Amino acid sequence: MPIQATPTAIILDCADPKGLAEFYRNATGWRITDSDADSAYLGDGPVQLAFQRVDGYRGPGWPDAGKHAHLDFAVDDVAAAVTELLALGAAKPEFQPGGDQWTVLADPEGHPFCIAAT
Repeated sequence: MPIQATPTAIILDCADPKGLAEFYRNATGWRITDSDADSAYLGDGPVQLAFQRVDGYRGPGWPDAGKHAHLDFAVDDVAAAVTELLALGAAKPEFQPGGDQWTVLADPEGHPFCIAAT
């Protein structure tokens, strides 16, 4: 019988929790619900996006076989979203395996994420 565990947060390791929470706040419109020097939480829903400080943190890079997870986001206009996210501090890696289906970006600390049309 399954345990019936309910996810409450997706937590990303990083060097600057407040800074990364601010990037994703601007990207999603979710509000920062809790923040201190070591962690920050974003969103009021049943699952939050959170960030925790790790000393000496280095982003996973892209492409990199060591990458273990990434986030996917749906947007109305991919080209406009890419422009806005780059202005917020995201990077667009040269390697783009999604063709016309999705675009890979990396947040300011190097975590890859994908955006696709809704």
